[in-house]
Amino acid sequence: MKDLIADKIFRLTDVHSFNELVLEIFHLQYYHNPVYRNYVDQLGIKPSSIHAPEQIPFLPIELYKSLEVIWENQEPDLVFESSGTSGSIPSKHFVADASLYRQSFTRCFELIFGDPRQYCILALLPSYLERGNSSLVYMLNELIQMTGDSDSGFFLDQIDVLVETLGKVYPGKKIILIGVTFALLDLVESQKLDFPDLIVMETGGMKGRRVEMIREDLHKVLCKGFGVQQIYSEYGMTELLSQAYSWADGRFSAAPWMQVMVRDLHDPLSYLPVGKTGPLNIIDLANLYSCSFIATQDLGRINPDGTFEVLGRVDDSDVRGCNLLVSI
Repeated sequence: MKDLIADKIFRLTDVHSFNELVLEIFHLQYYHNPVYRNYVDQLGIKPSSIHAPEQIPFLPIELYKSLEVIWENQEPDLVFESSGTSGSIPSKHFVADASLYRQSFTRCFELIFGDPRQYCILALLPSYLERGNSSLVYMLNELIQMTGDSDSGFFLDQIDVLVETLGKVYPGKKIILIGVTFALLDLVESQKLDFPDLIVMETGGMKGRRVEMIREDLHKVLCKGFGVQQIYSEYGMTELLSQAYSWADGRFSAAPWMQVMVRDLHDPLSYLPVGKTGPLNIIDLANLYSCSFIATQDLGRINPDGTFEVLGRVDDSDVRGCNLLVSI
């Protein structure tokens, strides 16, 4: 049964089949995930009353900081931990099936970029490499292996080697440099770079190393620093097993097994129309054995073309939490 559900996730082709699978997974997670079941029960919501994705309760992302959000009687293959900032409580994602994560991030990458073998992937992730349980490092390590390129890899202190590699010519291949935002800024400030064919991708966040910048200003600095016309972005988090990518203007495209919704900050069970800004709720069906319905504290909006933007964070979200956060 579970294998059949997992197979359906990556074969979705239309809205109707997506909505059907969303409801099927909701009921499975309600009955098999004690944290999610307790949350839904405390809201006074009956599973039998849920007939559309918009009616599904979304689990506050803060609960990943204190509880094991996983199906009962499941032993995790992997445990990912968020980086956070100094003094903050990290989130932990207990991943019962590592193969689901590998399928998800591989297909997400292929949807936007194609076969990883077409690329040399260079990763500049100092804050992530300093710990051993980062979902981003796990994902990129797998993608780096898929490239089959001996120059693909992680760079921590070898900036000279990184710059030399950026300058190489790879017949039939393109170079992707993916980095945490503060490290990319450090690189362009310390080196004179001009690589117009380079694909530069930022993962967002300063991790307490620098003052946060709005994405538009950040991309202007990075475009000038690398000599490129545009900056790509990756949107992901410890609590999700899927990613969204942006290749221009900070507009993210989600995979077919994901859906992004904008909730009303003052009425978290209601949703805002296209173009309006509010906290993001994310359906990620790859989170089969944890929770596919996550209420984040990222602020954003949905565009008419179906893409979405991430515009910031809910103020004091780490302290105050979701309006519907209850003790469970």
